[in-house]
Amino acid sequence: MNWRVKPTVALLLTATGCGYHIAGKADAVPKSVQTIAVPPFKNLTVRYKLTDYLAESVSREFISRSRFLVVPDESKADAVLNGAVISYVSFPIIADQRTGRATAIQLFVTMQVSLVNRATKEILFSRPTFDFKQRYEISVDQQAYFEESNAGLQRLSADVGRDIVSAVLENF
Repeated sequence: MNWRVKPTVALLLTATGCGYHIAGKADAVPKSVQTIAVPPFKNLTVRYKLTDYLAESVSREFISRSRFLVVPDESKADAVLNGAVISYVSFPIIADQRTGRATAIQLFVTMQVSLVNRATKEILFSRPTFDFKQRYEISVDQQAYFEESNAGLQRLSADVGRDIVSAVLENF
């Protein structure tokens, strides 16, 4: 064996033996769980459609990044991911100095999330407080004005989906 290869092989063997893994590839959910239901999240706020976007985004992330089959019927799932939006706040963070109109809005969303084994009622993952934020711009030109709040909520939902699935898979 070439003397340059020996240290590399030793390093690889050491790294594989001590628990290193590529981020986002772990799976802390028991192997007995094959199907997950993601019902619409509860909404304890006044923001319309936010919970629809969130459940869709989480389902898409599970489908694209995990071994789980996402099923629509909770009674046919091995586990159920329950969520609730407990707080939604939006406020202007930048204003046009000339007109005084807001040009950027900051969104803050706080959620509760849990993954429960449907048969045993065992909690497989729980996060009582999960905070997310998103910022979106608003045009000051009334002729070019475009409602950006739904697009901002969709971007926030995509972030939420990625973070929730990562947290569930890695139990972090």
